[in-house]
Amino acid sequence: MASQGLGNSPESDRLASRYEVQQALGKRGGRRTLLARDLQTQELVVIKLLSFSHDFEWDDLKLFEREAETLKALNHPAIPRYIDYFEVNSSQTKGFALVQTYIAAQSLEQQLKAGRSFSEVEMKQLAKALLEILIYLHGRQPPVIHRDIKPSNILLSDRSGNRVGQVYLVDFGSVQTLAAREGGTITVVGTYGYMPPEQYGGRAVPASDLYSLGATLMYLTTGKHPADLPQKDLQIQFELASNLSPSAIDWLRRMTQPSLNQRLTSAVEALKALEQPQRPQRQNYKYLSIIQKPFGSKIQLTKDAESLQIIIPGQGSGLGFIGWMLFVIPWNLLILNLTGFLIIALGINPLTILALLFSWGSVKITLQNIPFPSFGRVQIALNQQQITIAYKLLGFQYRLPPAPRQHICKLVLTKRHILLLDQDTFNPPASRTVSGHRYVIERPRLIIWVGTKKYELCSEKLVTDPELDWLAQELSDWLKLPLTRE
Repeated sequence: MASQGLGNSPESDRLASRYEVQQALGKRGGRRTLLARDLQTQELVVIKLLSFSHDFEWDDLKLFEREAETLKALNHPAIPRYIDYFEVNSSQTKGFALVQTYIAAQSLEQQLKAGRSFSEVEMKQLAKALLEILIYLHGRQPPVIHRDIKPSNILLSDRSGNRVGQVYLVDFGSVQTLAAREGGTITVVGTYGYMPPEQYGGRAVPASDLYSLGATLMYLTTGKHPADLPQKDLQIQFELASNLSPSAIDWLRRMTQPSLNQRLTSAVEALKALEQPQRPQRQNYKYLSIIQKPFGSKIQLTKDAESLQIIIPGQGSGLGFIGWMLFVIPWNLLILNLTGFLIIALGINPLTILALLFSWGSVKITLQNIPFPSFGRVQIALNQQQITIAYKLLGFQYRLPPAPRQHICKLVLTKRHILLLDQDTFNPPASRTVSGHRYVIERPRLIIWVGTKKYELCSEKLVTDPELDWLAQELSDWLKLPLTRE
């Protein structure tokens, strides 16, 4: 093993009489990363230098030696190749150096900070390339676990055509083999936000790399560090911040399950799930009757992994229907309908038919942006493709046009509050006046946002406050959308 010094100006120094240092690439604690030229091959190389500085710990040397041993045993085009390992011993620096091939590509983190965005197709291409690298690593004997997959450790060359670019996985400074783990040499390493829960306890398995990869892809699709995204029961809630298909969202959830028992177990399984998406089959999940509802409620709710249906029984009378119609249909449309009816009754004008069609089209548009009616039967049906809402009264049924499931973007549950009315506001029947101020009490309401449209459930004739809380939570759990309370 050669011994060589390193001066104060790394750009002008040589290591082991072979490597001419060009520039410093980074520094962290007692570690430095240098770009150098191999004078034997005239190729650029990367030198990792571990110095015996004031903050040196023996665990650092253990990991450094393990990285060198691991790289020496690996041979994959998407992983830096081991070149050399030697001791550095001079008056300026004492430590060890690891030399590996240089990859001329920016890190994923650099590209994201530079403003590059990734489509779902590109995200899947990147995921596939990294999973293939993990299949190689985890398939070694003993398996090699990277333990620090994150955007800064993924290099990506310039894209070409419809391809995301050549993908590389670098920095094996945190690597662990299962043989080392069984030997009792566990060191807790990783990066906050990308580490799975078990890694905080010093445990790492192949599925730990899947979690880190999933968290990295969340950063890719949301533009936010995983630690900055909300969590629920340790599960990262990334859905609202991304624009992915339901199958892609489901796959990322399975990659980042906090529990190892629920997470995808291997890179092979993860790659198969990515290429052949399907709904997860959950045992003991299907319910065939009303579940967990307030005592005395007549609302019916059935759900399984594929669908959810809510049936709210009809209440009220025909007078309620007439009152709602007067609320929904603007006065000008009501007059237009009555006028058209009288003209048709007198046996005149085909243009009246066009007027009536126009009127009905306007009513349909209006119906899609109002609260659920306070009478009749309401049915809300969801599956993995769409949401459908239907009203039924006196044998007649009106069904809103179905909306794509992925367009459901927000669930809001409002509190009961007092709304003050100004002088120009129409005086609703429920308004009250105290000390000259008119106000109305707004009941809690559940709002389902579907794209730019919203559906509000708030009528006291339909649901009570406890029922509203229950329905809100059921929808939030099934849709995997956080419930916003206002």
